[in-house]
Amino acid sequence: MPDNTTPIRLATSPPDVRPTRVTTPADLDRLLHAWQSRFTGGRSPSTVALACLDWAAHAANAPFQTADLGRTAMAQWARLMRAAMGQEEPIVPQPGDHRFANPAWHQRPYSLLTQAVLLGEEWWDSVVRSPGGVGPHNERMVAFTTRQWLDLISPSNVPWLNPEVIGATRDTGGKNLLMGIGNYLRDQSGSAPSGFTVGKDVAATPGKVVFRNALIELIQYAPSTAQVGAEPVLIVPAWIMKYYILDLSPGNSLIRWLVAQERTVFAISWRNPDADMAGTTMDDYRTLGVMAAIDAVRAICGDAKIHATGYCLGGTLLTIAAAAMARDNDDRFASMSLFAAQTDFTEAGELELFITEDQLNFLNDIMKTQGYLSSAQMGGAFQMLQSNDLIWSHAIRSYLLGEHEAPFDLMAWDADGTRLPARMHIEYLRRLYLRNELAEGHFPVAGRPVLLDDIKLPMFLVGTERDHIAPWHSVFKLNLLNDGELTFVLTSGGHNAGIVSEPGHPHRHFRMRAREAGGHTFGPDEWEQDTVPQDGSWWVEWNKWLDKRSSGRVDPPPMGAPGFRPICEAPGTYVLEG
Repeated sequence: MPDNTTPIRLATSPPDVRPTRVTTPADLDRLLHAWQSRFTGGRSPSTVALACLDWAAHAANAPFQTADLGRTAMAQWARLMRAAMGQEEPIVPQPGDHRFANPAWHQRPYSLLTQAVLLGEEWWDSVVRSPGGVGPHNERMVAFTTRQWLDLISPSNVPWLNPEVIGATRDTGGKNLLMGIGNYLRDQSGSAPSGFTVGKDVAATPGKVVFRNALIELIQYAPSTAQVGAEPVLIVPAWIMKYYILDLSPGNSLIRWLVAQERTVFAISWRNPDADMAGTTMDDYRTLGVMAAIDAVRAICGDAKIHATGYCLGGTLLTIAAAAMARDNDDRFASMSLFAAQTDFTEAGELELFITEDQLNFLNDIMKTQGYLSSAQMGGAFQMLQSNDLIWSHAIRSYLLGEHEAPFDLMAWDADGTRLPARMHIEYLRRLYLRNELAEGHFPVAGRPVLLDDIKLPMFLVGTERDHIAPWHSVFKLNLLNDGELTFVLTSGGHNAGIVSEPGHPHRHFRMRAREAGGHTFGPDEWEQDTVPQDGSWWVEWNKWLDKRSSGRVDPPPMGAPGFRPICEAPGTYVLEG
Protein backbone atom coordinates (compact mmCIF):
# COMPACT_ATOMS: atom_id res chain seq x y z
CA MET A 1 0.00 0.00 0.00
CA PRO A 2 1.56 3.38 -0.94
CA ASP A 3 2.27 5.88 1.82
CA ASN A 4 -0.30 8.68 1.68
CA THR A 5 2.31 11.45 1.66
CA THR A 6 4.65 9.99 -0.94
CA PRO A 7 5.29 12.67 -3.59
CA ILE A 8 4.02 11.77 -7.06
CA ARG A 9 5.57 13.63 -9.96
CA LEU A 10 3.39 15.41 -12.45
CA ALA A 11 4.09 15.42 -16.16
CA THR A 12 7.10 17.57 -16.94
CA SER A 13 6.52 20.69 -18.97
CA PRO A 14 7.18 20.19 -22.69
CA PRO A 15 8.85 23.10 -24.46
CA ASP A 16 5.57 24.48 -25.83
CA VAL A 17 4.03 25.20 -22.43
CA ARG A 18 7.00 26.42 -20.38
CA PRO A 19 6.83 30.10 -19.51
CA THR A 20 8.31 32.06 -22.41
CA ARG A 21 11.97 32.98 -22.61
CA VAL A 22 12.45 35.66 -25.23
CA THR A 23 14.78 34.14 -27.82
CA THR A 24 12.86 34.30 -31.12
CA PRO A 25 10.44 36.59 -32.98
CA ALA A 26 7.66 34.15 -32.03
CA ASP A 27 8.48 34.78 -28.37
CA LEU A 28 8.12 38.52 -28.92
CA ASP A 29 4.74 37.92 -30.55
CA ARG A 30 3.65 35.91 -27.53
CA LEU A 31 4.59 38.78 -25.24
CA LEU A 32 2.65 41.13 -27.51
CA HIS A 33 -0.42 38.91 -27.30
CA ALA A 34 -0.12 38.71 -23.51
CA TRP A 35 0.01 42.52 -23.40
CA GLN A 36 -2.99 42.79 -25.73
CA SER A 37 -5.01 40.47 -23.51
CA ARG A 38 -5.00 43.09 -20.76
CA PHE A 39 -7.19 45.28 -22.95
CA THR A 40 -9.30 42.63 -24.68
CA GLY A 41 -10.35 40.57 -21.69
CA GLY A 42 -8.32 37.64 -23.01
CA ARG A 43 -10.11 37.61 -26.37
CA SER A 44 -8.15 37.44 -29.60
CA PRO A 45 -8.62 40.74 -31.47
CA SER A 46 -8.42 38.93 -34.80
CA THR A 47 -11.37 36.68 -33.87
CA VAL A 48 -13.63 39.70 -33.44
CA ALA A 49 -12.14 41.50 -36.45
CA LEU A 50 -12.64 38.54 -38.79
CA ALA A 51 -16.23 38.07 -37.60
CA CYS A 52 -17.00 41.74 -38.23
CA LEU A 53 -15.30 41.55 -41.64
CA ASP A 54 -17.43 38.53 -42.57
CA TRP A 55 -20.56 40.42 -41.55
CA ALA A 56 -19.53 43.62 -43.35
CA ALA A 57 -18.70 41.77 -46.58
CA HIS A 58 -22.11 40.11 -46.66
CA ALA A 59 -23.86 43.37 -45.74
CA ALA A 60 -22.06 45.16 -48.59
CA ASN A 61 -23.15 42.41 -50.97
CA ALA A 62 -26.78 42.72 -49.85
CA PRO A 63 -27.40 46.43 -50.64
CA PHE A 64 -31.17 46.17 -50.72
CA GLN A 65 -31.39 44.47 -47.33
CA THR A 66 -28.91 46.97 -45.93
CA ALA A 67 -30.88 49.91 -47.36
CA ASP A 68 -34.03 48.50 -45.81
CA LEU A 69 -32.47 48.97 -42.37
CA GLY A 70 -33.12 52.69 -42.84
CA ARG A 71 -36.81 51.96 -43.21
CA THR A 72 -36.87 49.82 -40.07
CA ALA A 73 -35.02 52.59 -38.20
CA MET A 74 -37.74 55.06 -39.15
CA ALA A 75 -40.36 52.53 -38.06
CA GLN A 76 -38.70 52.36 -34.62
CA TRP A 77 -38.77 56.17 -34.38
CA ALA A 78 -42.48 56.08 -35.22
CA ARG A 79 -43.06 53.52 -32.47
CA LEU A 80 -41.25 55.80 -30.03
CA MET A 81 -43.44 58.76 -30.99
CA ARG A 82 -46.61 56.70 -30.59
CA ALA A 83 -45.44 55.44 -27.21
CA ALA A 84 -44.67 59.03 -26.14
CA MET A 85 -48.24 60.05 -27.04
CA GLY A 86 -49.74 57.02 -25.32
CA GLN A 87 -50.95 55.52 -28.59
CA GLU A 88 -48.93 52.31 -28.27
CA GLU A 89 -48.08 49.96 -25.44
CA PRO A 90 -44.52 50.65 -24.29
CA ILE A 91 -41.88 48.09 -25.13
CA VAL A 92 -40.73 46.10 -22.10
CA PRO A 93 -37.20 44.88 -21.35
CA GLN A 94 -36.22 41.29 -22.08
CA PRO A 95 -36.54 38.79 -19.19
CA GLY A 96 -33.53 39.16 -16.93
CA ASP A 97 -32.86 42.79 -17.93
CA HIS A 98 -33.12 44.70 -14.64
CA ARG A 99 -31.47 47.98 -15.68
CA PHE A 100 -34.75 49.93 -15.67
CA ALA A 101 -36.62 48.14 -12.90
CA ASN A 102 -36.53 51.08 -10.48
CA PRO A 103 -39.83 53.06 -10.55
CA ALA A 104 -37.89 56.26 -11.28
CA TRP A 105 -37.25 54.98 -14.81
CA HIS A 106 -41.00 54.86 -15.42
CA GLN A 107 -41.43 58.62 -14.92
CA ARG A 108 -40.93 61.18 -17.67
CA PRO A 109 -38.52 62.06 -19.17
CA TYR A 110 -36.73 58.86 -18.17
CA SER A 111 -39.53 56.64 -19.47
CA LEU A 112 -38.99 58.05 -22.97
CA LEU A 113 -35.25 57.50 -22.64
CA THR A 114 -35.90 53.91 -21.62
CA GLN A 115 -38.15 53.38 -24.62
CA ALA A 116 -35.57 54.89 -26.96
CA VAL A 117 -32.85 52.61 -25.60
CA LEU A 118 -34.93 49.44 -25.85
CA LEU A 119 -36.16 50.26 -29.37
CA GLY A 120 -32.60 51.08 -30.43
CA GLU A 121 -31.29 47.81 -29.05
CA GLU A 122 -34.06 45.94 -30.84
CA TRP A 123 -33.05 47.63 -34.09
CA TRP A 124 -29.36 46.84 -33.62
CA ASP A 125 -30.27 43.20 -33.09
CA SER A 126 -31.98 43.18 -36.48
CA VAL A 127 -28.93 44.91 -38.01
CA VAL A 128 -26.41 42.29 -36.94
CA ARG A 129 -28.70 39.49 -38.13
CA SER A 130 -29.80 41.09 -41.40
CA PRO A 131 -27.42 39.89 -44.15
CA GLY A 132 -27.73 36.22 -45.06
CA GLY A 133 -24.72 33.97 -45.50
CA VAL A 134 -22.75 35.04 -42.42
CA GLY A 135 -21.28 32.04 -40.61
CA PRO A 136 -23.28 31.14 -37.47
CA HIS A 137 -20.29 31.63 -35.19
CA ASN A 138 -19.39 34.97 -36.76
CA GLU A 139 -22.98 36.18 -36.56
CA ARG A 140 -23.13 35.29 -32.87
CA MET A 141 -19.75 36.95 -32.29
CA VAL A 142 -20.90 40.19 -33.96
CA ALA A 143 -24.17 40.11 -31.99
CA PHE A 144 -22.31 39.45 -28.73
CA THR A 145 -19.78 42.24 -29.35
CA THR A 146 -22.54 44.67 -30.33
CA ARG A 147 -24.45 43.84 -27.17
CA GLN A 148 -21.34 44.48 -25.07
CA TRP A 149 -21.02 47.97 -26.56
CA LEU A 150 -24.73 48.69 -26.10
CA ASP A 151 -24.49 47.56 -22.48
CA LEU A 152 -21.49 49.84 -22.01
CA ILE A 153 -23.20 52.99 -23.34
CA SER A 154 -26.56 52.32 -21.70
CA PRO A 155 -27.90 55.45 -19.93
CA SER A 156 -28.14 53.38 -16.76
CA ASN A 157 -24.32 53.57 -16.65
CA VAL A 158 -24.21 57.37 -17.09
CA PRO A 159 -24.51 59.21 -13.74
CA TRP A 160 -26.29 62.28 -15.15
CA LEU A 161 -28.82 60.15 -17.05
CA ASN A 162 -29.61 57.64 -14.32
CA PRO A 163 -32.48 58.86 -12.08
CA GLU A 164 -31.41 56.52 -9.25
CA VAL A 165 -27.95 58.11 -9.13
CA ILE A 166 -29.36 61.62 -9.50
CA GLY A 167 -31.78 61.03 -6.63
CA ALA A 168 -29.12 59.49 -4.37
CA THR A 169 -26.71 62.36 -5.08
CA ARG A 170 -29.42 64.93 -4.30
CA ASP A 171 -30.53 63.18 -1.11
CA THR A 172 -27.03 62.59 0.30
CA GLY A 173 -25.36 65.77 -0.89
CA GLY A 174 -22.93 63.75 -2.99
CA LYS A 175 -21.82 61.40 -0.21
CA ASN A 176 -22.82 58.42 -2.36
CA LEU A 177 -20.13 59.36 -4.89
CA LEU A 178 -17.48 59.70 -2.18
CA MET A 179 -18.46 56.31 -0.80
CA GLY A 180 -18.34 54.95 -4.33
CA ILE A 181 -14.76 56.12 -4.73
CA GLY A 182 -13.88 54.27 -1.52
CA ASN A 183 -15.58 51.13 -2.82
CA TYR A 184 -13.69 51.41 -6.10
CA LEU A 185 -10.32 51.79 -4.37
CA ARG A 186 -11.08 48.80 -2.15
CA ASP A 187 -12.02 46.66 -5.17
CA GLN A 188 -8.88 47.70 -7.04
CA SER A 189 -6.73 46.67 -4.09
CA GLY A 190 -7.85 43.08 -4.71
CA SER A 191 -8.72 42.44 -1.06
CA ALA A 192 -11.10 39.53 -0.54
CA PRO A 193 -14.43 39.99 1.26
CA SER A 194 -13.86 39.98 5.01
CA GLY A 195 -15.72 37.93 7.57
CA PHE A 196 -15.18 34.45 6.13
CA THR A 197 -12.18 32.38 7.12
CA VAL A 198 -11.56 29.08 5.34
CA GLY A 199 -11.72 26.28 7.89
CA LYS A 200 -13.73 28.37 10.34
CA ASP A 201 -16.65 30.07 8.61
CA VAL A 202 -16.56 28.15 5.31
CA ALA A 203 -15.05 24.73 4.53
CA ALA A 204 -15.63 23.98 8.20
CA THR A 205 -17.23 20.52 8.19
CA PRO A 206 -15.09 18.35 10.53
CA GLY A 207 -12.82 15.85 8.83
CA LYS A 208 -9.24 14.89 8.08
CA VAL A 209 -6.96 14.86 5.07
CA VAL A 210 -6.20 11.15 4.59
CA PHE A 211 -4.23 11.33 1.34
CA ARG A 212 -2.05 13.85 -0.43
CA ASN A 213 -0.10 13.77 -3.67
CA ALA A 214 1.26 16.44 -6.01
CA LEU A 215 -2.23 17.37 -7.25
CA ILE A 216 -4.86 16.61 -4.58
CA GLU A 217 -5.64 16.32 -0.93
CA LEU A 218 -8.42 13.85 -0.14
CA ILE A 219 -10.64 14.82 2.77
CA GLN A 220 -12.60 12.21 4.73
CA TYR A 221 -15.39 13.81 6.76
CA ALA A 222 -16.07 12.70 10.30
CA PRO A 223 -19.36 10.82 10.81
CA SER A 224 -22.10 12.53 12.81
CA THR A 225 -24.44 9.53 13.10
CA ALA A 226 -24.13 6.09 14.70
CA GLN A 227 -24.74 4.33 11.38
CA VAL A 228 -23.87 5.31 7.80
CA GLY A 229 -24.73 4.12 4.34
CA ALA A 230 -22.60 1.20 3.24
CA GLU A 231 -21.54 3.00 0.06
CA PRO A 232 -19.42 6.14 0.54
CA VAL A 233 -19.88 9.31 -1.52
CA LEU A 234 -16.82 10.64 -3.37
CA ILE A 235 -17.12 14.25 -4.53
CA VAL A 236 -15.01 15.46 -7.45
CA PRO A 237 -15.30 19.27 -7.64
CA ALA A 238 -14.05 21.50 -10.42
CA TRP A 239 -10.49 22.79 -10.08
CA ILE A 240 -11.47 26.09 -11.70
CA MET A 241 -12.35 27.29 -8.17
CA LYS A 242 -11.74 26.00 -4.64
CA TYR A 243 -13.65 22.84 -3.69
CA TYR A 244 -15.66 24.35 -0.84
CA ILE A 245 -18.49 25.63 -3.04
CA LEU A 246 -20.02 22.40 -1.72
CA ASP A 247 -18.99 23.13 1.88
CA LEU A 248 -19.92 26.77 2.43
CA SER A 249 -21.47 27.98 5.68
CA PRO A 250 -22.88 25.24 7.95
CA GLY A 251 -26.45 26.13 6.94
CA ASN A 252 -25.93 25.61 3.20
CA SER A 253 -23.09 23.09 3.05
CA LEU A 254 -24.00 20.11 0.88
CA ILE A 255 -21.17 18.09 2.42
CA ARG A 256 -22.28 18.77 6.03
CA TRP A 257 -25.89 17.97 5.04
CA LEU A 258 -24.85 14.65 3.45
CA VAL A 259 -22.92 13.66 6.56
CA ALA A 260 -26.06 14.38 8.63
CA GLN A 261 -28.03 12.10 6.28
CA GLU A 262 -25.87 9.13 7.35
CA ARG A 263 -23.39 9.35 4.49
CA THR A 264 -19.67 8.70 4.55
CA VAL A 265 -18.31 11.55 2.44
CA PHE A 266 -14.94 12.08 0.79
CA ALA A 267 -14.03 15.17 -1.24
CA ILE A 268 -11.08 16.07 -3.42
CA SER A 269 -9.36 19.38 -2.74
CA TRP A 270 -7.27 20.36 -5.77
CA ARG A 271 -3.92 22.04 -5.59
CA ASN A 272 -3.69 25.63 -6.85
CA PRO A 273 -1.14 25.27 -9.69
CA ASP A 274 1.75 27.60 -10.38
CA ALA A 275 4.23 27.91 -13.25
CA ASP A 276 6.04 24.72 -12.18
CA MET A 277 2.89 22.76 -13.05
CA ALA A 278 2.56 24.19 -16.58
CA GLY A 279 2.92 20.74 -18.16
CA THR A 280 0.23 19.04 -16.06
CA THR A 281 -2.11 17.19 -18.41
CA MET A 282 -5.80 16.42 -18.42
CA ASP A 283 -4.90 12.78 -17.80
CA ASP A 284 -2.86 13.80 -14.75
CA TYR A 285 -6.08 15.13 -13.29
CA ARG A 286 -7.76 11.80 -13.98
CA THR A 287 -5.00 9.54 -12.65
CA LEU A 288 -3.63 11.61 -9.77
CA GLY A 289 -7.06 13.00 -8.98
CA VAL A 290 -10.05 10.72 -9.54
CA MET A 291 -8.28 7.34 -9.72
CA ALA A 292 -5.97 8.05 -6.79
CA ALA A 293 -8.97 9.13 -4.71
CA ILE A 294 -10.86 5.94 -5.64
CA ASP A 295 -7.92 3.84 -4.45
CA ALA A 296 -7.83 5.71 -1.14
CA VAL A 297 -11.59 5.47 -0.55
CA ARG A 298 -11.59 1.73 -1.23
CA ALA A 299 -8.64 1.20 1.09
CA ILE A 300 -10.54 2.94 3.89
CA CYS A 301 -14.04 1.58 3.20
CA GLY A 302 -13.12 -1.94 2.14
CA ASP A 303 -14.92 -3.44 -0.82
CA ALA A 304 -17.85 -1.00 -0.72
CA LYS A 305 -18.73 0.50 -4.06
CA ILE A 306 -18.71 4.28 -4.41
CA HIS A 307 -21.41 6.81 -5.18
CA ALA A 308 -19.28 9.00 -7.45
CA THR A 309 -20.34 12.66 -7.65
CA GLY A 310 -18.92 15.38 -9.88
CA TYR A 311 -19.56 19.11 -10.12
CA CYS A 312 -18.96 21.24 -13.24
CA LEU A 313 -15.58 20.38 -14.82
CA GLY A 314 -15.10 17.80 -12.07
CA GLY A 315 -18.21 16.06 -13.37
CA THR A 316 -16.83 16.01 -16.91
CA LEU A 317 -13.58 14.49 -15.63
CA LEU A 318 -15.51 11.97 -13.53
CA THR A 319 -17.49 10.92 -16.62
CA ILE A 320 -14.25 10.38 -18.55
CA ALA A 321 -12.92 8.27 -15.69
CA ALA A 322 -16.18 6.28 -15.46
CA ALA A 323 -16.16 5.60 -19.21
CA ALA A 324 -12.56 4.37 -19.02
CA MET A 325 -13.40 2.20 -16.00
CA ALA A 326 -16.36 0.69 -17.86
CA ARG A 327 -14.15 -0.04 -20.86
CA ASP A 328 -11.61 -1.73 -18.60
CA ASN A 329 -14.20 -3.70 -16.53
CA ASP A 330 -13.53 -1.67 -13.37
CA ASP A 331 -16.79 -1.88 -11.38
CA ARG A 332 -15.92 0.12 -8.24
CA PHE A 333 -18.73 2.66 -8.76
CA ALA A 334 -22.28 2.08 -7.50
CA SER A 335 -23.71 5.17 -9.20
CA MET A 336 -22.70 8.46 -10.79
CA SER A 337 -24.18 11.90 -10.06
CA LEU A 338 -23.29 14.96 -12.14
CA PHE A 339 -24.09 18.54 -11.16
CA ALA A 340 -24.01 21.21 -13.91
CA ALA A 341 -21.51 19.08 -15.82
CA GLN A 342 -21.30 18.87 -19.61
CA THR A 343 -20.39 15.80 -21.64
CA ASP A 344 -21.42 17.19 -25.04
CA PHE A 345 -20.21 20.68 -25.91
CA THR A 346 -22.14 21.49 -29.08
CA GLU A 347 -24.57 23.71 -27.16
CA ALA A 348 -22.21 25.13 -24.57
CA GLY A 349 -23.72 28.62 -24.73
CA GLU A 350 -21.88 31.85 -25.35
CA LEU A 351 -18.64 30.42 -23.96
CA GLU A 352 -18.34 28.83 -27.40
CA LEU A 353 -17.64 32.30 -28.80
CA PHE A 354 -14.33 32.30 -26.92
CA ILE A 355 -13.27 28.89 -28.22
CA THR A 356 -11.97 28.91 -31.78
CA GLU A 357 -8.61 27.76 -33.07
CA ASP A 358 -7.53 31.38 -33.36
CA GLN A 359 -8.70 32.12 -29.81
CA LEU A 360 -6.97 29.05 -28.39
CA ASN A 361 -3.68 29.98 -30.07
CA PHE A 362 -4.00 33.47 -28.58
CA LEU A 363 -4.80 32.01 -25.15
CA ASN A 364 -1.90 29.58 -25.43
CA ASP A 365 0.46 32.51 -26.09
CA ILE A 366 -0.86 34.22 -22.96
CA MET A 367 -0.26 31.13 -20.84
CA LYS A 368 3.19 30.51 -22.28
CA THR A 369 4.34 33.79 -20.75
CA GLN A 370 3.33 32.64 -17.24
CA GLY A 371 2.67 28.86 -17.32
CA TYR A 372 -0.98 29.10 -16.23
CA LEU A 373 -4.20 31.03 -16.65
CA SER A 374 -4.99 33.22 -13.64
CA SER A 375 -8.41 33.39 -12.04
CA ALA A 376 -8.73 37.06 -13.03
CA GLN A 377 -8.04 36.24 -16.70
CA MET A 378 -10.57 33.42 -16.61
CA GLY A 379 -13.16 35.36 -14.64
CA GLY A 380 -13.28 38.18 -17.19
CA ALA A 381 -14.77 35.86 -19.82
CA PHE A 382 -17.48 34.63 -17.42
CA GLN A 383 -18.36 38.18 -16.41
CA MET A 384 -18.85 39.25 -20.02
CA LEU A 385 -21.49 36.55 -20.46
CA GLN A 386 -23.68 38.49 -18.01
CA SER A 387 -22.16 41.95 -18.24
CA ASN A 388 -25.30 43.78 -17.08
CA ASP A 389 -25.61 41.69 -13.90
CA LEU A 390 -21.95 41.01 -13.10
CA ILE A 391 -20.22 44.20 -14.27
CA TRP A 392 -22.47 47.20 -14.81
CA SER A 393 -25.11 46.68 -12.13
CA HIS A 394 -22.31 46.07 -9.61
CA ALA A 395 -20.53 49.23 -10.75
CA ILE A 396 -23.72 51.31 -10.43
CA ARG A 397 -24.51 50.01 -6.94
CA SER A 398 -20.97 50.24 -5.61
CA TYR A 399 -19.40 53.20 -7.41
CA LEU A 400 -22.35 55.48 -8.22
CA LEU A 401 -24.90 54.72 -5.50
CA GLY A 402 -22.16 54.13 -2.92
CA GLU A 403 -23.74 50.96 -1.59
CA HIS A 404 -21.45 48.57 0.26
CA GLU A 405 -22.47 45.01 -0.48
CA ALA A 406 -22.33 42.97 2.69
CA PRO A 407 -20.05 39.96 2.12
CA PHE A 408 -21.60 36.51 2.12
CA ASP A 409 -20.17 33.02 1.82
CA LEU A 410 -20.69 32.60 -1.92
CA MET A 411 -19.00 35.97 -2.54
CA ALA A 412 -16.05 34.92 -0.39
CA TRP A 413 -15.71 31.67 -2.35
CA ASP A 414 -15.97 33.50 -5.68
CA ALA A 415 -13.11 35.80 -4.66
CA ASP A 416 -10.94 32.82 -3.69
CA GLY A 417 -9.85 32.02 -7.25
CA THR A 418 -7.43 29.44 -8.61
CA ARG A 419 -5.11 29.15 -11.57
CA LEU A 420 -5.27 26.59 -14.39
CA PRO A 421 -2.19 24.75 -15.73
CA ALA A 422 -1.38 25.78 -19.29
CA ARG A 423 -1.26 22.35 -20.91
CA MET A 424 -4.35 20.96 -19.15
CA HIS A 425 -6.40 24.04 -20.00
CA ILE A 426 -5.54 23.96 -23.70
CA GLU A 427 -6.20 20.20 -23.88
CA TYR A 428 -9.55 20.65 -22.16
CA LEU A 429 -10.70 23.47 -24.45
CA ARG A 430 -9.39 21.96 -27.67
CA ARG A 431 -10.47 18.36 -27.13
CA LEU A 432 -13.79 18.92 -25.41
CA TYR A 433 -15.12 22.33 -26.48
CA LEU A 434 -13.58 22.70 -29.92
CA ARG A 435 -13.53 19.08 -31.14
CA ASN A 436 -16.21 17.57 -28.86
CA GLU A 437 -14.13 14.39 -28.70
CA LEU A 438 -15.86 12.93 -25.64
CA ALA A 439 -19.37 12.98 -27.09
CA GLU A 440 -18.15 11.77 -30.49
CA GLY A 441 -16.18 8.81 -29.08
CA HIS A 442 -12.69 10.10 -29.94
CA PHE A 443 -11.42 11.09 -26.48
CA PRO A 444 -8.37 8.93 -25.69
CA VAL A 445 -7.58 7.52 -22.26
CA ALA A 446 -4.40 5.44 -22.03
CA GLY A 447 -4.17 5.47 -25.81
CA ARG A 448 -7.68 4.14 -26.47
CA PRO A 449 -10.94 6.08 -26.93
CA VAL A 450 -13.72 5.94 -24.36
CA LEU A 451 -17.44 5.76 -25.09
CA LEU A 452 -20.13 7.35 -22.95
CA ASP A 453 -22.57 4.58 -23.80
CA ASP A 454 -20.26 2.06 -22.11
CA ILE A 455 -21.22 3.50 -18.72
CA LYS A 456 -23.82 1.14 -17.22
CA LEU A 457 -24.36 2.95 -13.92
CA PRO A 458 -27.50 4.55 -12.51
CA MET A 459 -27.00 8.27 -13.21
CA PHE A 460 -28.40 11.39 -11.56
CA LEU A 461 -27.98 14.59 -13.59
CA VAL A 462 -28.68 18.14 -12.39
CA GLY A 463 -28.95 21.17 -14.66
CA THR A 464 -29.87 24.71 -13.60
CA GLU A 465 -32.33 27.00 -15.34
CA ARG A 466 -30.08 30.10 -15.60
CA ASP A 467 -26.70 28.48 -16.14
CA HIS A 468 -24.48 30.55 -18.47
CA ILE A 469 -21.45 28.27 -17.94
CA ALA A 470 -23.03 24.84 -18.46
CA PRO A 471 -26.42 25.55 -20.08
CA TRP A 472 -28.94 22.93 -19.04
CA HIS A 473 -29.73 21.95 -22.64
CA SER A 474 -26.06 20.98 -22.91
CA VAL A 475 -26.07 19.09 -19.59
CA PHE A 476 -29.24 17.27 -20.70
CA LYS A 477 -27.49 15.79 -23.75
CA LEU A 478 -26.12 12.85 -21.77
CA ASN A 479 -29.70 11.55 -22.07
CA LEU A 480 -29.04 11.24 -25.82
CA LEU A 481 -25.57 9.72 -25.49
CA ASN A 482 -26.30 6.96 -22.98
CA ASP A 483 -29.43 4.81 -22.84
CA GLY A 484 -28.95 3.59 -19.28
CA GLU A 485 -30.97 4.35 -16.16
CA LEU A 486 -30.94 8.12 -15.80
CA THR A 487 -32.71 10.67 -13.62
CA PHE A 488 -32.57 14.28 -14.77
CA VAL A 489 -33.29 17.27 -12.52
CA LEU A 490 -33.75 20.85 -13.70
CA THR A 491 -33.54 23.22 -10.76
CA SER A 492 -34.05 26.95 -10.31
CA GLY A 493 -31.03 29.20 -10.01
CA GLY A 494 -27.75 29.48 -11.83
CA HIS A 495 -24.53 27.50 -12.07
CA ASN A 496 -23.68 27.93 -8.38
CA ALA A 497 -26.87 28.98 -6.59
CA GLY A 498 -28.86 26.22 -8.28
CA ILE A 499 -26.52 23.59 -6.84
CA VAL A 500 -26.22 25.24 -3.41
CA SER A 501 -29.95 24.76 -2.82
CA GLU A 502 -30.32 23.58 0.75
CA PRO A 503 -33.68 22.42 2.17
CA GLY A 504 -35.64 25.34 3.55
CA HIS A 505 -34.23 27.87 1.11
CA PRO A 506 -37.21 29.99 0.00
CA HIS A 507 -38.43 30.33 -3.58
CA ARG A 508 -36.66 27.24 -4.88
CA HIS A 509 -38.19 24.69 -7.22
CA PHE A 510 -37.11 21.84 -9.48
CA ARG A 511 -38.35 19.41 -12.10
CA MET A 512 -37.37 15.75 -11.95
CA ARG A 513 -38.06 12.73 -14.14
CA ALA A 514 -36.51 9.26 -14.22
CA ARG A 515 -35.86 7.18 -17.33
CA GLU A 516 -35.39 3.44 -17.08
CA ALA A 517 -32.56 1.79 -18.98
CA GLY A 518 -33.53 1.65 -22.63
CA GLY A 519 -36.58 3.84 -22.00
CA HIS A 520 -38.00 6.58 -24.19
CA THR A 521 -35.83 9.70 -24.40
CA PHE A 522 -37.43 13.14 -24.65
CA GLY A 523 -35.89 16.21 -26.23
CA PRO A 524 -35.01 18.89 -23.66
CA ASP A 525 -37.87 21.28 -24.47
CA GLU A 526 -40.41 18.45 -24.54
CA TRP A 527 -38.99 17.15 -21.26
CA GLU A 528 -39.36 20.57 -19.62
CA GLN A 529 -42.90 21.07 -20.90
CA ASP A 530 -44.09 17.64 -19.72
CA THR A 531 -42.37 17.64 -16.31
CA VAL A 532 -44.26 19.32 -13.46
CA PRO A 533 -42.21 21.62 -11.19
CA GLN A 534 -41.99 20.88 -7.47
CA ASP A 535 -41.25 23.35 -4.67
CA GLY A 536 -38.28 22.77 -2.43
CA SER A 537 -34.74 21.42 -2.64
CA TRP A 538 -33.59 18.68 -4.98
CA TRP A 539 -31.07 17.59 -2.34
CA VAL A 540 -33.80 15.63 -0.55
CA GLU A 541 -34.73 13.74 -3.72
CA TRP A 542 -31.09 13.01 -4.49
CA ASN A 543 -30.62 11.52 -1.02
CA LYS A 544 -33.69 9.29 -1.57
CA TRP A 545 -32.23 8.28 -4.95
CA LEU A 546 -28.93 7.31 -3.27
CA ASP A 547 -30.82 5.31 -0.64
CA LYS A 548 -32.54 3.22 -3.31
CA ARG A 549 -29.13 2.35 -4.78
CA SER A 550 -27.46 1.54 -1.47
CA SER A 551 -27.22 -1.69 0.46
CA GLY A 552 -28.21 -0.60 3.96
CA ARG A 553 -26.48 0.89 6.98
CA VAL A 554 -23.18 -0.08 8.61
CA ASP A 555 -20.87 1.23 11.31
CA PRO A 556 -18.82 4.23 10.13
CA PRO A 557 -15.44 3.29 8.62
CA PRO A 558 -12.29 4.34 10.45
CA MET A 559 -10.80 7.74 9.73
CA GLY A 560 -8.05 6.64 7.40
CA ALA A 561 -6.42 3.24 7.02
CA PRO A 562 -2.92 1.73 6.86
CA GLY A 563 -1.12 3.70 4.17
CA PHE A 564 -3.78 6.41 4.35
CA ARG A 565 -3.34 7.72 7.87
CA PRO A 566 -4.76 11.17 8.67
CA ILE A 567 -2.27 13.88 7.77
CA CYS A 568 -4.00 16.98 9.13
CA GLU A 569 -7.41 18.39 9.96
CA ALA A 570 -9.81 19.42 7.19
CA PRO A 571 -9.84 21.53 5.08
CA GLY A 572 -6.14 20.76 4.61
CA THR A 573 -3.40 22.92 3.12
CA TYR A 574 -4.04 22.98 -0.65
CA VAL A 575 -7.24 24.99 -0.21
CA LEU A 576 -5.23 27.71 1.55
CA GLU A 577 -2.81 28.23 -1.33
CA GLY A 578 -3.21 31.68 -2.86
